[in-house]
Amino acid sequence: MSLFDALKASGSGMTLARKWMDAVGDNIANINNVSRTDEDAFRQRFVVAQARDYGTDHTGSSPGGVEVAGVAFGSGEGRLVYDPSNALADEDGYVKMPDIDMNSQMGQLIISQRAYQANAAVVERARASYEAAINIGAK
Repeated sequence: MSLFDALKASGSGMTLARKWMDAVGDNIANINNVSRTDEDAFRQRFVVAQARDYGTDHTGSSPGGVEVAGVAFGSGEGRLVYDPSNALADEDGYVKMPDIDMNSQMGQLIISQRAYQANAAVVERARASYEAAINIGAK
């Protein structure tokens, strides 16, 4: 794997981690959304990843990487919460809220941040290697 392949793979990993953080941020931002009981609750977002195939290069190796294959959505069923003072409450006093667990979302956020940081470190090391190679050639 060449340094350019490392940059491609790490760059794709950074993109995936950023999209993952965006989805988690969207979930956290909408965790307290209220809907009528006859409507769907906010549907949790999930990023679907898949391995990226760049094909084989001139050396016969196949550089790796990932890509966002799409976004999946959770159930709109939500959970019923008793809140008779809410303007959206039904005749029994219930509203519908998303079924999103804040602890799970915070764990996902930490994992996605660490993935981004790890890929950024690889990009930085590859940049330093290129810089060192240029300096060797300049002497």
